[in-house]
Amino acid sequence: MNGFLIVDKPAGMTSHDAVAICRKRLQTKRIGHAGTLDPDATGVLVIGVGRGTRLLQFLSGDDKEYLATAVFGIETTTQDASGEVIHETSAQDLDKETLEEALHDFTGVIRQIPPMVSAVKVGGERLYRKALRGEEVEREPRDVEIKELFCESFLPGDRAEAQLRVTCTKGTYIRTLVHDIGKALGIGAHVGTLRRTRSGSFALDQATPMDDAGVDSVQPMEDAVASFPSRVASDEEVRGLIQGKRIAAAGIEGTYAVFDERGSLVAMAHDTENEARSICVVAEV
Repeated sequence: MNGFLIVDKPAGMTSHDAVAICRKRLQTKRIGHAGTLDPDATGVLVIGVGRGTRLLQFLSGDDKEYLATAVFGIETTTQDASGEVIHETSAQDLDKETLEEALHDFTGVIRQIPPMVSAVKVGGERLYRKALRGEEVEREPRDVEIKELFCESFLPGDRAEAQLRVTCTKGTYIRTLVHDIGKALGIGAHVGTLRRTRSGSFALDQATPMDDAGVDSVQPMEDAVASFPSRVASDEEVRGLIQGKRIAAAGIEGTYAVFDERGSLVAMAHDTENEARSICVVAEV
């Protein structure tokens, strides 16, 4: 069994938990995911199965899209609804026009400081483990890119709420984005709900509910690389790639997928001058 599961992860479950459930259902040890979702977050989680796990390295860096509920006037320790409240104020004066003006400053390349409750490693240890002990350590800011940021709806009030749609690069913390927007507005904010609606080329309408994810939900490896450029290799070239040899260059810039003449995925490769070299081979030897 080789391919991908696109699941709709429910709240209250870690990405690791979701993988463990699928591992048990599919009765396979070769399984992993591309792009962690917070336990309270829901939505698209891409899980590689069998030789499909070799392709995760090409998918984990894909852009992501989220729909987040931003709650203004309350800051929490975790920057989401699961944390303890550390600051409260009224958001009564906030309107949609003021919010949308503030969003412009958070579009493009921005700097984020990872939250303490996160999987980022500092000193060889995950930050969330330090946070559990009550520790607060200095974190290095990171550059991320917010490609699109829209306010889809706004509900005014003492605890004003906005539905924000965000398209961003790998490593972006939506919790931190909302927290920083609240800071910029001078009233604070946290994420009430978070739903990933797209991961790379996989959208929410392609996802299977977690309870239904199983053998029948596994999609072919070819679907996972549909967004990459591709070439067709002869049987002789396929044998060469499987044996670790180089073949003639395709004239394609960057990483591309190599298919055999029957349409099966063979490898991911890239050109080096006049030759093509495989980065990973997924075809059976």
